[in-house]
Amino acid sequence: MNKNRMIFTKKRIMIILLLLLVLFVGGTYYYISSVYKVTKVEVEGNEHYTDEEIKNMILQGGMSENSLFLSLKYRNKEISDIPFIESMTVEVIAPDAIEILVYEKALAGCVETLGNYVYFDREGIVVEISDEQTPGIPLVIGLRIGSFALGEALPVEDGAIFGDILSITQLLSTYEIDATKIYFDKSRNLTLYFDDARASLGEGNEVEEKLMLLKNILPSLEGKKGVLRLENYDENTKNVTFEVEQ
Repeated sequence: MNKNRMIFTKKRIMIILLLLLVLFVGGTYYYISSVYKVTKVEVEGNEHYTDEEIKNMILQGGMSENSLFLSLKYRNKEISDIPFIESMTVEVIAPDAIEILVYEKALAGCVETLGNYVYFDREGIVVEISDEQTPGIPLVIGLRIGSFALGEALPVEDGAIFGDILSITQLLSTYEIDATKIYFDKSRNLTLYFDDARASLGEGNEVEEKLMLLKNILPSLEGKKGVLRLENYDENTKNVTFEVEQ
């Protein structure tokens, strides 16, 4: 076999191998694109955004509709550009089905200032500023705050108050109590607001027991105006009164 023929043969083999590689890659891409194209989506852990809003954040066309690609892209992925969301994970539950796990920021509450609602976490760090109030996040009143910025702590006299606020909001969620406002006075006495009625819980002793009782009492307060006195309630005295206001 002469030299030219050998070169020709090698080139032909290389071309054949290249074509086989192209066919393999193309076939693999077609298989993955078609079989792993997302048609079913489940969303878990979201409260501030609807399922559809979460889906629209994740599925944005092209490879973003491929379950394998999404599972790699969103593997405990920290989210910095979406308010209220800390991270998201995508799990493949079938070739064409995924589950989006949403991990929201643990918000303690919000304060209203200059026409905006300022949302903060358990450490008092400002995580979002919005002109809309988000349902389920109580408005905290009675806090005296100075100037602040996104990502920085709200300047208050006692930073420990934020831990108390988070504890209260978590208990309210646990017992499904929809307080519109949370108020702390200078002595850290706690008052919860419900339309025209409010409940005074005092300094924070036996708060969970008081909230359990409050949940049962609230239906009877509908349409009434006044204050429910729970400051002196405990397992021994069980002292509860309602002061009607005109």
